[in-house]
Amino acid sequence: MTRQLITFQLGDQILGVDIMAIREIRAWSPATPLPNVPAHVRGVVNLRGVVLPVLDLRHRMGWGATDPTARHVIIVVRIGEQLQGLIVDSVNDIVTIPVDGMQPIPDMGDAPAANFLEGLATIEDRLILVLSLDRLVETGLSMGQAA
Repeated sequence: MTRQLITFQLGDQILGVDIMAIREIRAWSPATPLPNVPAHVRGVVNLRGVVLPVLDLRHRMGWGATDPTARHVIIVVRIGEQLQGLIVDSVNDIVTIPVDGMQPIPDMGDAPAANFLEGLATIEDRLILVLSLDRLVETGLSMGQAA
């Protein structure tokens, strides 16, 4: 049994998310800011009539804020019943990992990023941080249903 991940860049880090959660990958478009939302929520974009919250994944991970350019992309993922956009630097590729190919997260103290990771996978000497999408929004976003 294997699992497929879409991998992407945030700075020098390679992250991955389960391919089954991906709905689409789209070019960067500015988000409309909303008042009184957590700092990692950049705002919303209109995706063919659906209001889509856009999260600054770098900021959510505790690695500083993203200054989006035309080179950035938004990965649209389904988290629970809601579609959300994640701002990332670039999308890399699709990788296949064996079910037993995932390693647990080592104890990193109070590192915020560790809270949002499901595990670590190594593919061809590359360490991939595997995101737990559910944990990204557990404590942060309550904007109603957007799907």
